[in-house]
Amino acid sequence: MTIFSLQANLTDVGSWTDLAQQAEAIGFDALLTADHPGVTASPFVALAAAASVTSTIGLGSYVSNAGVREPLLLAADVATLDVLSHGRARLGLGAGHTPGEWDAVGRSRPDVGGRVRRCIAVAEAVRALLNGEEVTVDTPELAARSARLNKPTPVQSTIPLTIGGANSNLLRWAGTHADIVGLTGFGRTLSDGHSHEVRWRPQEIERQLEHIANGAAQRERPPALEALVQHVHVTDDASGSVADIARRTGLTETDLLASPFVLAGTEKEILSAIREHERRWGITRYVIRLGAVDAMASLIPHLSTAT
Repeated sequence: MTIFSLQANLTDVGSWTDLAQQAEAIGFDALLTADHPGVTASPFVALAAAASVTSTIGLGSYVSNAGVREPLLLAADVATLDVLSHGRARLGLGAGHTPGEWDAVGRSRPDVGGRVRRCIAVAEAVRALLNGEEVTVDTPELAARSARLNKPTPVQSTIPLTIGGANSNLLRWAGTHADIVGLTGFGRTLSDGHSHEVRWRPQEIERQLEHIANGAAQRERPPALEALVQHVHVTDDASGSVADIARRTGLTETDLLASPFVLAGTEKEILSAIREHERRWGITRYVIRLGAVDAMASLIPHLSTAT
């Protein structure tokens, strides 16, 4: 089954709660919020508000920066959201690519290896805390001493874990441990500290999937694969729709239209692309942004034909 989730950010309470209800009515699997301290609203406060006006849609951060979030505080936020939503919380984590976020909390941004090691350590610690375990860690990446989440107790026995990223070591770990691996298609962070090079070519996607598969080799059931979609456009001119992206990224229009990070074309063409992504790569989940809600409202009822 193909699943779509919506990533959006709170601007005001009325539009946010309306959006949460709309997303649930359309059939989105989850409402997800970015987690960029100082730039976006607090994800877990916003999601708690969404929980109060919905009943079935999943709720989670997409994704929290493990570099600037401490495990006990993050576990408490996720567990509280799970209680308030009657068991609909999701846990999303990434290694943290934005240099300014590290500076803002008074930390030096490590190299890629250091960020990945911290992300893994935080993921392991948060999972243990949510399971009621005591956590003591003392490494260059993370320190926690006799940490325990006594209250609240999550409703779910296991809160689903999504790891988002493109780093090979992180993808292998996610292949072994995560419930969902979020493929971002991000390459090197550019000089503005926010934008990225892209890894959207078929061979680049396949390399990422190989790392996940290697990590999942001993699992009975591998993690679900999810793509963070950067462009959705229902149109009769798919090539024209991605022409500007092709100029900016250096990818061919053919590669863009074959990528799970781009969904462009007629409804029939997009549904065909979704079927091909599952056949070729095993991708069955997608996260789209706010601007694509109307397009997905017409596509989601037809997703049964894309499985």
